[in-house]
Amino acid sequence: MNQPLLFALTTALAVLTFFIGIWRLLPRRSEVDSRLQHYAEPEWVTAAAAQPRARRQWTLIGRLVTGFGLAPALAKGLAQADLPLTVAEFAAMVLAAGGVGLFLGWLRDNLIIGLLAALVFGAIPFLYLKITQLRRQRAFANQLPDVLTLLVGALRAGYGLNQAIAVLVEQLPAPSSTEFDRIQRAVNLGVPLLRALGNRAKLLENDDLDLVITAINVQYEVGGNLAQVLDTIAETIRERIRILREVRVLTAQQRLTGYILTAVPLGLAVALSILKPGFFDPFFEPGLAQYLPYIAIFLLSIGFLLIRRIVDIKV
Repeated sequence: MNQPLLFALTTALAVLTFFIGIWRLLPRRSEVDSRLQHYAEPEWVTAAAAQPRARRQWTLIGRLVTGFGLAPALAKGLAQADLPLTVAEFAAMVLAAGGVGLFLGWLRDNLIIGLLAALVFGAIPFLYLKITQLRRQRAFANQLPDVLTLLVGALRAGYGLNQAIAVLVEQLPAPSSTEFDRIQRAVNLGVPLLRALGNRAKLLENDDLDLVITAINVQYEVGGNLAQVLDTIAETIRERIRILREVRVLTAQQRLTGYILTAVPLGLAVALSILKPGFFDPFFEPGLAQYLPYIAIFLLSIGFLLIRRIVDIKV
């Protein structure tokens, strides 16, 4: 082994030992405190909400994600999607997907294609996370009228609010049962009921649930018939969901048009690359032609976002 290589390995080992020593000296929070803080502080939603058992295989990646300030947003997204992954595990999946894309592009002996493929493959986990998150939020919003109907029935039968939430956990399907079960567990750990409801509302980002919690807060402060108020809110929410579904039906053709107009050029480019290798090589040679693919992707993205913005009608 030559002298420069030996010196480089020794230096790398010394630097690694130095950082490991610093990491060992840093104060660590206990796992119990971290889990309790999840119920008390909704701004920092740890991935332990979806996976109670702590896992340390990806500690280094988790610390890197935390250092870049991405951990809170990723943890909140994972909790909203109810995926059994920690932030570090999700980051490892993104890196692995990007590495696969980079390797596939490198097989074509083109670094630019490899970087583009790495970006595309790395975006797939984020796309799956977003789709799962939106699907779960939509399912909860559709179940909310039934939640209120069952809650009103339990209150009129003489149950207290805590007991009525226990009925919701037993009778409702997921995701409503999961969310109210977490509210019940937070109350059992000593968190006030109104605060536990507010924490879950911040996580779910549902305006209808905020309205329900506001009604409960008012009832707690000034009194009144909570069952009657919730019954009126349930009818309002049910009517709003009906109008929203009608709007989605009327705009379905426009949304499908946006998907087709975006997918056809990309699918055609992939098909031509497979059927006739080297067809797009002139676009990656020095000159003005190399900027055309980036311009095309930019214009496709702008067109897709404009169509989505036009058909996104708030109700």
